[in-house]
Amino acid sequence: MLAVAPQMRSTRAAMTLVALPDLDALLHDRFHLERFRPHQREVCEAVTRGEDSLLVMPTGGGKSLCYQLPGLARQAQVPGRGGVLVISPLIALMEDQVQKLLANGIVADRIHSGRGRANSQNALRRWLDGELEFLLLAPERLRVPGFVPRLMQRPPNLIAVDEAHCISMWGHDFRPDYRLLGERLPELRAAGTPTIALTATATVRVQNDIVAQLGIPDANRFIRGFRRDNLAVEMVDMPPAGRMEKVADILRDPARLPAIAYVPSRVKVDELVAILGKDARADGYHAGMSADRRSAVQDSFQNGELDIVVATVAFGMGVDKADIRTVMHLGLPGSIESYYQEIGRAGRDGLPSYAITLWSAADRHMHEHFFDRAYPPLAVLEKLHALIPADGQARDDLLRRSGLELQVAEAALEKLWGQLAVTLDLDDVVRRRPETTNWSVAYTKQRLHREAQIGEVFTFARATGCRMQALIRYFGDHGDALTSCGRCDHCAPDQSVVRRTRSPDGMERRLLARILAAVPRRAMGTAKLHREEFGEVLDRKLFDRLLAALDRAGLVELGEDAFDNAEGKTIRYATVKLTPGAATDEDWLADVRIESEQKETTAARAKAKPVRRTKATEAAPLDVDPAVVERLKAWRLGRARAQGVPAFVILRDATLLEIAAALPQTLAALMQVPGIGAHKAETYGAELLAEVRLAHGG
Repeated sequence: MLAVAPQMRSTRAAMTLVALPDLDALLHDRFHLERFRPHQREVCEAVTRGEDSLLVMPTGGGKSLCYQLPGLARQAQVPGRGGVLVISPLIALMEDQVQKLLANGIVADRIHSGRGRANSQNALRRWLDGELEFLLLAPERLRVPGFVPRLMQRPPNLIAVDEAHCISMWGHDFRPDYRLLGERLPELRAAGTPTIALTATATVRVQNDIVAQLGIPDANRFIRGFRRDNLAVEMVDMPPAGRMEKVADILRDPARLPAIAYVPSRVKVDELVAILGKDARADGYHAGMSADRRSAVQDSFQNGELDIVVATVAFGMGVDKADIRTVMHLGLPGSIESYYQEIGRAGRDGLPSYAITLWSAADRHMHEHFFDRAYPPLAVLEKLHALIPADGQARDDLLRRSGLELQVAEAALEKLWGQLAVTLDLDDVVRRRPETTNWSVAYTKQRLHREAQIGEVFTFARATGCRMQALIRYFGDHGDALTSCGRCDHCAPDQSVVRRTRSPDGMERRLLARILAAVPRRAMGTAKLHREEFGEVLDRKLFDRLLAALDRAGLVELGEDAFDNAEGKTIRYATVKLTPGAATDEDWLADVRIESEQKETTAARAKAKPVRRTKATEAAPLDVDPAVVERLKAWRLGRARAQGVPAFVILRDATLLEIAAALPQTLAALMQVPGIGAHKAETYGAELLAEVRLAHGG
């Protein structure tokens, strides 16, 4: 951690403004706005006074104004200083912000890799001449020898670090160049310049790391505005096959346009564009496209010439389109932080909007499959680190010598750099740093944290309870009252776009009663409840769906708790407890609705895990009609003989009893019966339903 030098603190104190200028007048005169958005004023006042600050505010909340307005106010009050120095890792975002500042008559320029040498030198000259009110700067420019001393010939009146989560190895978009900002900020802040760090998404752990890395431990923390009650969040369990058709069906409704659909790969971008293009103006966006092509797609969407953009996660930064009605994910995102940032692009105009995710366990397996490539095991990093000669080696030569697959070797080198274990100079020579920190321990913790993020998204997708409440708790917005949003798939299931509910069948009613009888008045972990009451015999997915149904009916209360384990990894888990009046009404089942699984209607159904009935789940004998059982056994015997196999190969006795108890009338209901997976439903479903109807007087 870099400490702020005492002389820096005293100098900054001297820069604190005694009296605030008229911020409302400045807001109107320079930005042509009538009033502040929620939470903006308190931040602007603190930064104008010269106080270091951390602002975590969701996309579309108006973060930029929180450094732009104070910067202009301070420029008028602190003579002899330059304008505002804005450090940003995103070229598209810099370009967008500069254009908006210029449109308001504010003098701004930028220096980044997309600008030619002459343009960059001209921007620096304008800064030194006192012409610029804002200079936006890519972090890698601070590595150029002599650049910072020259820049400091006219010290800034304020430093803004945008996308500040990129500085934290716990953040969802960690960038090594940002990690190195901590080494360069003391020189930039030598004249006592205050700093504001801004980001749309940062957990409490990331917030702590940001202020530590930037050397502003006493910064004000403004964690504001995570509630989005106009956004209906919906998570739908659906296997990959059939998702594209479902998206096309949803987006045929003009009221759900404009829309962004996020897909996991470039190939999927092209496939979905081909489908959506039949009914709407759709185009794709991914990192494999040329910069000009990506820019054209973004501009067309911004200008209303496109209805839908199908994209990888590369799309969205710098997009300022207020009327996006729908954001869809065809698969689980890699972290809750990135997920929240992406869905935050919908409904910035405050009108009702949708955030719909189609996911399944297969998505988690995909993330885990690629995890080792993005975060190689520690042994790989140690091997690469040991190969570096004392006097260093050219990067390409080192990667070739490593014997590792190129993608893995590059990832390992990037992680070594991010952990400050190596330096990489402008000639691309890699050198080991002196062992000032135990980088291997830090990397192990980072890797565990990243792995946990995959699990957190999966937990969020499976969870019950208000979706918006869960997101607000995750980001630590303690100023929120944590009331229910009234719009998500938990709070308003009847208004869901994709999710559907139904009445429980006979088997589910018995399980619901069993679960309700076991839930205590004090909160306990849902996994513990499942383990103690059902063990391995009841599929956890079905258990969670039944708990969710009880929660929606107001019979139990689901929540969340967390603890940090010995490795520093935050473990979150779901909790459950009875509500005060639970199960006092004989008709308690009347309000219970079970979520219908989407896989029942898709061509490729994931095989469900069977529920094995043992004494642990035998709350009561199955209520069955013997005539139905006998008819089903006769059918099974005929099938077994025809196929030349034992009868249990067709169906086990327990499964026949479950069918006789549930008396399913549709294929969807049959799929709810333990022991009936996709294959058996497809092979025997029609015959079984016919036998049930005939045996039961149908």
